Amino acid sequence: MAKSQKRKVELVIISDVHLGTYGCHSEELLKYLKSIKPERLILNGDIIDMWQFSKRFWPSSHMQVIKHITSLLAKGTRITYLTGNHDEMLRKFAGFRLGSFQIANKKVISLSGKQAWIFHGDVFDVTMKYSKWLAKLGAIGYDTLILINAFVNFILKIFGRGKISLSKRVKDSVKQAVTFINDFENTAADIAINNGYQYVICGHIHQPEMKRITTEKGEVMYLNSGDWVENLTSLEYNQGEWKIYRYQDDVKAQKIKISKHGRNALDNDEIFKDLVNEFLTTRK
Repeated sequence: MAKSQKRKVELVIISDVHLGTYGCHSEELLKYLKSIKPERLILNGDIIDMWQFSKRFWPSSHMQVIKHITSLLAKGTRITYLTGNHDEMLRKFAGFRLGSFQIANKKVISLSGKQAWIFHGDVFDVTMKYSKWLAKLGAIGYDTLILINAFVNFILKIFGRGKISLSKRVKDSVKQAVTFINDFENTAADIAINNGYQYVICGHIHQPEMKRITTEKGEVMYLNSGDWVENLTSLEYNQGEWKIYRYQDDVKAQKIKISKHGRNALDNDEIFKDLVNEFLTTRK
């Protein structure tokens, strides 16, 4: 895609990419990133899945996503990496800054005079807080379900049927899951209202959402960026307006060709060296 065709976006928020897992839609994400020119990019947790990371499964398309994000720094994009639970190892680096790149656990930014509170959201997860081993076991089960889902969709495609999301059907059919999502949203809204924020922005639950929540103490706009495993969504902010971006509706991005040379010919070591060189360039 020519540079002139890239869509300009003031702010893009992406979460729950889970690079390093079978369920990650890295090529679709790469096409989306190649279709836009963001002034600011916030990576809101679980970008790299360090819980399930394995050298045995790290396709070059996953490294290409990291390389592209890094290359945005050289093009003037301000990037903030907010830590999540699957990449919690990075929390020890909170406060790190290098040029227009920074790592943090949470972020408050001003948008057209309104305050936006941005964080991953796992702090509200009781399972994460008290039974981390159980949460990790659940993550492995989730990844297995994604693998099964891929096989099912392959068979459905052969018979001319549309794709389905088994994980989404499971979540939608389990009452406790629906209750958890509602509790998550309301808790985030309550705290945001108490602190005087106009927006509260999370990830973590893989549930893209944009809605106004009103309580006795006030109201706030709750937003969730969704994920790049099931929903393939992000949040975009332009000229005072929010929207949920959905890859499935973006025909232009879907038509972008990923270079076979970039996807297959380069091994991860070569891509990593190129990534480091670009990253160091931003220091000059």
